[in-house]
Amino acid sequence: MLSVSIGPIAMSVQRGVLWFAVIVTLLVAAYLTRQRRIPVADAIFSILLWAVIGARMAFAVRYSDDYASPLWSVLDVRDGGFDRVAGALSGLGYAVWRGWRNPMLRRPLFVALSVGFGAWLTVTGLFMVLEKTARGMPPTALVTMSGADTSLATRHDGRPMVVNLWATWCPPCRREMPVLQAAQEAYPDVQFLFVNQREPLWTVQQYLSAESLSLRNIVRDERGELAAYLGAYGLPMTLYYSAEGRLVDSHFGELSQATLRHAVERLRRAASKSDTKISDQSE
Repeated sequence: MLSVSIGPIAMSVQRGVLWFAVIVTLLVAAYLTRQRRIPVADAIFSILLWAVIGARMAFAVRYSDDYASPLWSVLDVRDGGFDRVAGALSGLGYAVWRGWRNPMLRRPLFVALSVGFGAWLTVTGLFMVLEKTARGMPPTALVTMSGADTSLATRHDGRPMVVNLWATWCPPCRREMPVLQAAQEAYPDVQFLFVNQREPLWTVQQYLSAESLSLRNIVRDERGELAAYLGAYGLPMTLYYSAEGRLVDSHFGELSQATLRHAVERLRRAASKSDTKISDQSE
């Protein structure tokens, strides 16, 4: 399962687990606040805020060229561009500072953060165990633009692979298409595959023509079986497969140039390390 749906709201599993851990932390903090009459909840809110700011600013600095025009795009956090390490360090630094200033806050603050981290670690581990056997390429049938039967495994040519699930009616899908098309040209060592979801051939052709898009590798998921198999309950969804055909990462929601570049760079580094390892073993 790559995403979860709560009524009309859909989000990635990773983000859902993170929100769950945050809620658990806040509930524990609220309980301790009432019990000890210490502003634990206020401190937790501040820690989370500093963690988010630190994670976003570190990511924006790292990919400053991609956020330079327009500069305000740094504030649009819908692309999911966050540096987790910087965020953790930022939040931890603020927590240490608050604990240093208020010794009575140290123990309850540590308890609330530990329970939240434990909740995140437990649920994340559970999902990893459940999905361990579902990391290969799905066997679901797809259809090429010419009407021939195909699948992800059939289309895979041995390069690292980026698979984008999209539809013409989806505004975020339409907005990220130019970014994906540019990446298709910028990274010839990475294979891009665009899987349209449950739309007629003429609808896809009309959209590509109207938008002057030149996407080279398009297939159609006529009945949405791929999305159902993956547990993708919303669009767009982008999957990242290694050169060996293993799912190594995913992104739910609109991609920016920075977040796509970040994911592709990780994919390419992993492929380079794999090639080096194989080369060393053969010598």
